[in-house]
Amino acid sequence: MEAPTRDHDLVLFGATGFVGELIAGYLADHAPPDLRVGLAGRSRGKLETVRSRLPVTAHDWALIEADSENPDSLAALAAGTRVLFTTVGPYAKYGLPVVEACARAGTHYGDLTGEVSFIREAIDRCDTLARTTGARIVHACGYDSVPSDLAVLLLHHAAETDGAGGLIEVQLVARAKGGFSGGTIESMRGQLDGMRSDPVLRFLAGDPYSLSPDRTAEPSTRQPADLGWVGRTEGGLWTAPFLMASVNTRIVRRSNALQGWAYGQSLRYGEVMGMQRGPAGAVLAGATALGLRVFGTALALPLTRKLLDRVLPSPGAGPSEAARRSGWFRSQVTASTQSGRRYRAVAAGSGDPGYAATAVMAGEAALSLALDGDRLPPAAGSLTPATALGDVLVERLRAAGHTYEVIPLT
Repeated sequence: MEAPTRDHDLVLFGATGFVGELIAGYLADHAPPDLRVGLAGRSRGKLETVRSRLPVTAHDWALIEADSENPDSLAALAAGTRVLFTTVGPYAKYGLPVVEACARAGTHYGDLTGEVSFIREAIDRCDTLARTTGARIVHACGYDSVPSDLAVLLLHHAAETDGAGGLIEVQLVARAKGGFSGGTIESMRGQLDGMRSDPVLRFLAGDPYSLSPDRTAEPSTRQPADLGWVGRTEGGLWTAPFLMASVNTRIVRRSNALQGWAYGQSLRYGEVMGMQRGPAGAVLAGATALGLRVFGTALALPLTRKLLDRVLPSPGAGPSEAARRSGWFRSQVTASTQSGRRYRAVAAGSGDPGYAATAVMAGEAALSLALDGDRLPPAAGSLTPATALGDVLVERLRAAGHTYEVIPLT
């Protein structure tokens, strides 16, 4: 760990939120006792309540009042810590001032965003500044998009080690058991509203290279559709569209470009959701594909949104502890290479992927930024989990009980 030059080594901003408290609990169980951790949010009273529910190891953590709409409080927050991890969303509404404060202060930053338009704006406004100050700005440090990003990185490493050439056709098949929180739904509402009112955001949503560091240098390789219909893997598993593909695929392509297209300029990367085999799988895949479209349309229209609001979780609510414990995720990523060799990566873990497992991913990403600076890739600016944390995060997640492995197929 670097020598302390600020009041805190790591501050969790948004600790009173649903996911924020889960991450705080993970840090309380896994942060070394000499790590100077702080909890930040708008209300000191709520922060005290959260801290009181944490293990005794966290009872001397600092409490810091800060508000996304108060630039002075954010400047002080960023200047007082080496690492700031934020769960305050929707990020398009609250996140940019936090990124700017960290970039200006040279403070490493992490978040859980799955909002492509927010990431694009953060890149455009803060990448150059962050590279100047040495800040690592790391978006999508949860189920969006750690399993995808790290799995493809490991596939690249395997192909490179074997001299198999660049990756060509890569597909992730996601299977999981989990739920949604009110914060996730609110984020989806915000993205739909933005696309409906702003043609630039609609263009970004449809551009497979929308997070590229240099859009004009991207190859003309045609990418799979994010929201396709029903498909089938070579093993006979029926598939449906994967809701998170629209952000995960762009994070992976940004990782490729930030590394000089090391994965290969002919990379075609797509993600789908695995269902079942046989006739039942076909019916389930079709129903899921149709249901996703109906849900998206209903959430976008004012009248049907009001009806959905009666049954969907509100901000601050989420799956029960029992539901979080019973969840799991397994992402299987199959890749072919220029040489014809093929590989399969598996990223998997227990716990609801968006909450229990995400708390592990976010907690380990934050700890890596705070503790592993001398082992991380030598990079600064607007990064991805693969380019900012890379193999170090893979090692941490394996040690935390998650699976990250690559198997040669041919």
